[in-house]
Amino acid sequence: MGKHVAQASIDANEALVVAIDGPAGSGKSSVSKEVARRLGAAYLDTGAMYRAVTFAALESGLDLEDQAAIADAVRAADIELSTGTDSQTVLVNGQDVTAQIREPRVSSSVSAVSTNLAVRENLVARQRAVIEAAGRIVAEGRDTTTVVAPDANARILLTAREEVRLARRGLELNNSQSAEALAKQVSERDKRDSSVVNFTEAAPGVVLVDSSELDFEQTVLAVLATIEEQAAKA
Repeated sequence: MGKHVAQASIDANEALVVAIDGPAGSGKSSVSKEVARRLGAAYLDTGAMYRAVTFAALESGLDLEDQAAIADAVRAADIELSTGTDSQTVLVNGQDVTAQIREPRVSSSVSAVSTNLAVRENLVARQRAVIEAAGRIVAEGRDTTTVVAPDANARILLTAREEVRLARRGLELNNSQSAEALAKQVSERDKRDSSVVNFTEAAPGVVLVDSSELDFEQTVLAVLATIEEQAAKA
């Protein structure tokens, strides 16, 4: 019932920008994609952009600590990211890297690139352009509620307890890593990324949704209800 109420009360013909942030394993990607599908909106995974340029940097042999070189490479990179909800395609300089950007070597290196302020500036500009062009979109990542789309119709911080997030992350990565390695990777990435953006506490105007005790469907409905409430106040 909640699902139908949320869908009916948000005009499918009106522009709508929803920003969702959260730590690794919070479920923001899968939930955001399903929310976008039910709202008839586009879907933007901002994290995929950072993964894509990280993959490109690794392939080119660049030193990830050389911030100037990485920033130059990112500015020159041609990034294409699909915004449909059925499947995701990521192209870098014409190469399909959709599968490669989820590999452990990228996951363990992405924070070195995403904490590069020049890289963030470049990718944020690209993300804003995608959002503006779409008009009706759900965008998710680390700083979409505060930096990329601070004026979004709805802004949500999706989180869950650490043990729940680690379990979900393991399933998402098909358990290709040991539990210990996964926990270390997730905690280190969150720690590094939090040095440039706060995605652990809801900023003013951002609504916190804790999915620790919710299953997938319940989380989707909670997010839809929150969007409905915020959009009504806008």
